[in-house]
Amino acid sequence: MTRTVYVNGQYLPENEATISIFDRGFLFADGVYEVTSVLGGKLIDFDGHAVRLERSLNELDMGHPITKEDLLEVHRELVRVNEIEDGLVYLQVTRGAADRDFAYPGSDTPQTIVLFTQAKPGLADSPAAKTGIKVISIEDQRWGRRDIKTVQLLYPSMGKMAAKAAGCDDAWMVEDGAVTEGTSNNAYIVKGNTIITRQLSNDILHGITRAAVLRFAKEAQMKVEERPFTIEEAQGADEAFVTSASTFVMPVVEIDGASVGTGEPGSVAKRLREIYLEESLKTAV
Repeated sequence: MTRTVYVNGQYLPENEATISIFDRGFLFADGVYEVTSVLGGKLIDFDGHAVRLERSLNELDMGHPITKEDLLEVHRELVRVNEIEDGLVYLQVTRGAADRDFAYPGSDTPQTIVLFTQAKPGLADSPAAKTGIKVISIEDQRWGRRDIKTVQLLYPSMGKMAAKAAGCDDAWMVEDGAVTEGTSNNAYIVKGNTIITRQLSNDILHGITRAAVLRFAKEAQMKVEERPFTIEEAQGADEAFVTSASTFVMPVVEIDGASVGTGEPGSVAKRLREIYLEESLKTAV
């Protein structure tokens, strides 16, 4: 089945969808994006993604080409017409098309907005959640504003490939001796009864799943400590895990060849995954 996608106000077959070669997202990575999960045909944490999109646009002095209400309707329509039961909706907004110039074009330049779906049957039942994933560590060489969810994803892509070459699933990035985050997720360790994860700043993405998981953890009387941690500390932890919109809560069982804890998914990560999926489905739209 040919997917229906959304481009600048139109629903189109994917093979008919085009944008300008002068689009600044293509020329300068001058754009932002969001990915929202779909479970049971409903959107998970849509409000959080919409709020973060607004923040990203504001941080880059971009306009808001679509209202939150209309954006929700587009998401729902794409889920409906593409018959997505479990999957993802990808959204990208750029500054629009203009002759190539480092200076921003005028504010009257129409922005580009694109959405498409990806079917992921059994998204919540990933086999990796039962076995855990293996990660390597790499130097964090990204730009300094990682809190803005831009389409500048080349270095994270390089990190994913480095992990693949090492026979692993992902990479944790390290700066000044401490873990920042994974290539497409927030990173955590568990020591005793304490969940440890880096505090919010410009150094990491302000994860929507991160916020929900930490809120649920506190409601479940779990102790949370927001601070940096090292790879060595992580290797000696009882558990480790990552969170993201597409993997929810995913256990990490090996870091740079060293087993974490028992080398199997730990009880905290498994419980948080259960709680997150259960509670998020209650508020899905």
